[in-house]
Amino acid sequence: MTSLQVENVQLNTGAKMPLLGLGTWLSEKGKVGEAVQEALKIGYRHIDCAHIYGNEDEIGEALAASFTGDVAKRCDVFVTSKLWSTDFAPGDVEPACRLTLKNLQLNYVDLYLLHWPVRCRHGCPPPGQLADDDIIGYSPELIAETWKEMEKLQAAGLVKAIGVSNFTIQQLTALLETADTVPAVNQVESHPHFQQNALKEFCSSKGIVFEAYSPLGAPSRPPRAKKEGSAVLLEDEVLTSLSEKYGCSPAQVSLAWAYSKKIVTIPKTVTPARLKQNLESVTVKLDDEDIKKIDGIDKDIRLLYGGWAHKKGQTAHDFWGGSGV
Repeated sequence: MTSLQVENVQLNTGAKMPLLGLGTWLSEKGKVGEAVQEALKIGYRHIDCAHIYGNEDEIGEALAASFTGDVAKRCDVFVTSKLWSTDFAPGDVEPACRLTLKNLQLNYVDLYLLHWPVRCRHGCPPPGQLADDDIIGYSPELIAETWKEMEKLQAAGLVKAIGVSNFTIQQLTALLETADTVPAVNQVESHPHFQQNALKEFCSSKGIVFEAYSPLGAPSRPPRAKKEGSAVLLEDEVLTSLSEKYGCSPAQVSLAWAYSKKIVTIPKTVTPARLKQNLESVTVKLDDEDIKKIDGIDKDIRLLYGGWAHKKGQTAHDFWGGSGV
């Protein structure tokens, strides 16, 4: 087992959340369980999940095997999951959470997030198959209603902390006007080409941890970036030149940059070599000048803009408030 120690960030609950974790979005069944077990074996202590990913049952088996096999202790592993948009109605929140706990074979999750600031009709299909009338949409009132149920989950001990994902400054501001509990985390797309500094600063001012998904960009979704004159994040000349300087990969440079800024990242992979490489990024110490160089490559390019979440007649610009689209 590796001796690497990943630093933590403290949530507003007092809990500690590792700055580097394993993401499981798009990690296919038959591989994700082995990846989770390998990650825990080499030193990861943070696993990010979601019901809509469709792989929580296999992850649950991997967690159970790891906890009973002395690979890791449950109390030392930070597990996140997310409430999907079809379960935002008050009567659906707790059953959805309990199903996730059953799938993950856990008594609690350390963090439970509203996956998107959008409510969909209960029982409707996943993104990509939604009809317009499946999307009820966003409103501060709807989110406030769901958030009250999230607060109940925390009070009942089913979840240790609650937070949100894909929320803008405007949506967070509206939520804070009615919430009794300040979200512990806002998990959003963020990487050197889409740094979201204004959102990060806002979250910091409210005691909300800023967490980055797709911290290595989205190589499988480059068309939007190409239109802006930048193909793929990890091909950026600043990252590639720094990778040569530090003797590591461009991915490690990108993760090291986020780590230096205390940004929680959850890169995803099922490849053992990349699991190790991502974890070892915490040993890459960028100097201040090189951190500033990466600061300077922000292109405000949102790659994962959730086109499914827009109600009929609403544009991506409307939904995101013009940020990065």
